[in-house]
Amino acid sequence: MHQSHADSPSFPGRSVPHVWTAVARLVAQRSVRLALVGWLLANLIVLLLGRGTLPFDRPRMAGATGVDQVIASNLAMLEVFLLMGITWALTRRRDLPDIAARAPARPEALRETLLLLGYGMLGLVGGWILGRALGWEPISFHITGTLYGTDKAATPANVAVWALYNLVVYAVVPYLVFHRRYSNEELNLVSSDRHNDILVIVVVLAIESTAQLLALGAATFALTPRQLALGMPLAFAVYFAGTVLPTMIFIYAILAPRYLALTGSAATTVILGGLTYATLHLWDGWTAFDSPRDALLSLIVLAMVYFGPGMMKMVLTLRTANAWVHVWAYHAIAPHTLQDTPLLVKIFQIR
Repeated sequence: MHQSHADSPSFPGRSVPHVWTAVARLVAQRSVRLALVGWLLANLIVLLLGRGTLPFDRPRMAGATGVDQVIASNLAMLEVFLLMGITWALTRRRDLPDIAARAPARPEALRETLLLLGYGMLGLVGGWILGRALGWEPISFHITGTLYGTDKAATPANVAVWALYNLVVYAVVPYLVFHRRYSNEELNLVSSDRHNDILVIVVVLAIESTAQLLALGAATFALTPRQLALGMPLAFAVYFAGTVLPTMIFIYAILAPRYLALTGSAATTVILGGLTYATLHLWDGWTAFDSPRDALLSLIVLAMVYFGPGMMKMVLTLRTANAWVHVWAYHAIAPHTLQDTPLLVKIFQIR
């Protein structure tokens, strides 16, 4: 029998407080205040150390100064907050299952969480070793060139190994281990309200797709009809295996209930989801670790890029109790299929 946390005041359940009261309660939480301070410090450090430019291989941001990129990160975070508010509004009347009760009792939940996080770090180490051994960039949750383009050449073999490694290490193995003890419902893989799930998916996907195409869609629009017809299904399949399923299983199916059970706070769970998601992108191909300055900037900008999306995915999971919702609303199609089709077209030389 799993321990229930349905009576916790911070569990995202059926009561709907006034929006300003809810905001005040959020800001009153220590984890939220720490996250706000951390975000402000990250902005300050990047502005001071960037000195006008950032040492990253991101061709889609060529010509953008360090200040421009900091502004872009903050605008992206504002969009995340907007989507969080829309998600809350769309789900405010539904009856939510007690997600924390899907985790085991606290001692076992803590043990499983620490073991899984340790396993995830070993996966990152293994990805670094494997990628370097094969003459490629280290393997993390994105293939080199994802979202931002790259001057480094990836190959079809690189893409295949990357996708297979992440699928096995972060999705197949964790799912098989945890599914022996927990049902798909306890792993947030079953819908409790399909109609509301679909509504959330359609609305969030429409907004995010529009934002993605307006911000970074020029390369996609420049493709020929044949390149789009072949490249989009390829990009969908590759990223579904290499990052979408691994993200869903590792963080939002397994860790989400345990984070909530251990903290008793939806806000803290959302923040932990953002931090975990950012960490799993540690070896993104655009990062630079050639000097202490570059390494610090890489770590901070990684957090600024992925912390918000990781939080948004957790909000979608907590507000629907269904990890599949974020897959369709905020990951598989937008951004990856929309933004990374040009990259796959280039790698696989689709004419």
